[in-house]
Amino acid sequence: METQQIKILPSLLAADYGHLADEIRRAEAGGADALHIDIMDAHFVPNLSFGPDIVALVRRVAPGFYRHVHLMMTNPHEYIDPFVAAGAQTMQVHVEASCNVLDLIHAIRARGVRASLAINPETPVETLYRYIDDVEEFLVMTVHPGYGGQSFIESCIEKIAKLRAHTGKDIMVDGGVNAETAKRAVAAGANMLVAGSYLFHAQDMAAAIDSLR
Repeated sequence: METQQIKILPSLLAADYGHLADEIRRAEAGGADALHIDIMDAHFVPNLSFGPDIVALVRRVAPGFYRHVHLMMTNPHEYIDPFVAAGAQTMQVHVEASCNVLDLIHAIRARGVRASLAINPETPVETLYRYIDDVEEFLVMTVHPGYGGQSFIESCIEKIAKLRAHTGKDIMVDGGVNAETAKRAVAAGANMLVAGSYLFHAQDMAAAIDSLR
């Protein structure tokens, strides 16, 4: 995932769960750069989603499709190994998690997995600055994490721009991303876009992916 090239990641949270394997293949065939897999623990966020078995499913049905795993969890340090074993290739954790964040990042990288650090809309972006040299990627959440289909929070644009002024590394946005909000996020400095409803609810996912690019 090369910095400054726009990367598109469909969020599996918005897929049709009755046809999950087909939806994974549809995202890959549509030209997406990676699949974004949201892991929610019903504690850090008010929702419960997938476990390691879903990451393993992605690896099984589309082994060449990059697996980007977002741990929205209070205690992500307890789940690093199961998700690494399942096939996570990038592991994204929150700066707000209830653990030593730097130790968590080091543990992820020690297992040969790309480390990414996420921040919620209400958290000051300056909280990330101390970790600039420790991770390969950052995520600025542009909705309150927990549920898909929310509206893009415009005040997060300034956070993207501030973070871009401090780093040349990948900056991802996730939440309310569509063809219009994507333009503003990229103009502010984002180069990785996660989209759920906009892509999985599209009749032609390849065209929707192209519209974000």
